[in-house]
Amino acid sequence: MDRRAATLMATATLLAVTASVTTTAHAATAPAAAVDCRKVKCVALTFDDGPASYTNRLLGLLKDYDAKATFYVVGQNVASKPDLVRKEAAAGHQIGNHSWNHPDLTKLTTAQIKSQLSRTDKAVKDATGKSPTTLRPPYGAQNAKVRSAAGRPLVNWSVDTLDWKHRDAAKVAAAVKKYTKPGDIVLMHDIHKTTVDAMPKILADLKSRGYRFVTVDQLFAPTKLKAGTVYYNNRGAYRP
Repeated sequence: MDRRAATLMATATLLAVTASVTTTAHAATAPAAAVDCRKVKCVALTFDDGPASYTNRLLGLLKDYDAKATFYVVGQNVASKPDLVRKEAAAGHQIGNHSWNHPDLTKLTTAQIKSQLSRTDKAVKDATGKSPTTLRPPYGAQNAKVRSAAGRPLVNWSVDTLDWKHRDAAKVAAAVKKYTKPGDIVLMHDIHKTTVDAMPKILADLKSRGYRFVTVDQLFAPTKLKAGTVYYNNRGAYRP
């Protein structure tokens, strides 16, 4: 083989290797196809009041099922456990505002409501680099004053597991199985060990029934949620 032929062969080999590496890298970083909840069965699992000592285990369980969820975090807990909120966001979960220290917002002044939300926004942004875009008012309590002061969409729920009341993993799992329909927003709390204990059964059951686990924003996509509106599911249950 003469020198010119050897050079051409080496160049061709280098180009082939480069193309292969580029293709592999692109495949590794390409985003997964978006879930269209208008066409497939979706459910938005939401967890209030954390982060807490059981949150890390919950994140592992969600990862096992490739499940995305929404965490409505309390600002003072974010400030004490920023690493967990950062981990939630890094895993692709949505972070929502659940006030600074969980008061009934309807009993506060407009200035106090805005302080509750802005302090939590800052804590989340400090931890993740991004502020929450939705609010879940503590206890689901809201009125015209809260809706106006929030300056963002409010997200309540259509399935209440009552996990805060029962503290019984079997009852929590049974409630999700009995009441969940496509498009529902399910309320749970990652501050309770029994709720996290229920998650393997909940995730396995919903997956076996064909559900996709999505964030609140994904549940409504491509619709953009409106500020001052309260949403309960993606089947049209909302309050302007």
